[in-house]
Amino acid sequence: MNIKIIGVGKLKEKYLKDGIAEYAKRLHKFAKVEIIEVPDEKAPEQLSQAQMDQVMAKEGDRILNKIKDKEYVFALAIKGTERSSEELAAEIDHLTTTGKSDLTFVIGGSLGLAPDVLKRANTQISFGRFTLPHQLMRLVLTEQIYRSFMINAHTPYHK
Repeated sequence: MNIKIIGVGKLKEKYLKDGIAEYAKRLHKFAKVEIIEVPDEKAPEQLSQAQMDQVMAKEGDRILNKIKDKEYVFALAIKGTERSSEELAAEIDHLTTTGKSDLTFVIGGSLGLAPDVLKRANTQISFGRFTLPHQLMRLVLTEQIYRSFMINAHTPYHK
């Protein structure tokens, strides 16, 4: 089983890096974990829609270059489908038992994900309508993936 998390931008905050590293370490007993950072596109604060589209497209290309054809892709998107922890666990369990052992989770930059990335995704997942910094979302996602494996292993962690 392989889990890949692709995020836009470099993580700078030590507390986030430490939290992600802890959950990734815990996940290693269930899966090989790879966390990939792709560079964010530098842009001024105020952007026209055309400029925003261009930034997302460039970041999208960088993301798509890190995804292989065989990977099952979860795109994190506000308009995606919300799942409970148990539903995500069941989905991961179903995917792995039906031969999908390469799962990739994609977190966009501050503008979100390019349409091409959303089109490539097998599913879109939402963690609610909150706006969270994409750096913090990496920690939340990593914990939820770990929680999914703990649910599937019937351990008391989830309680």
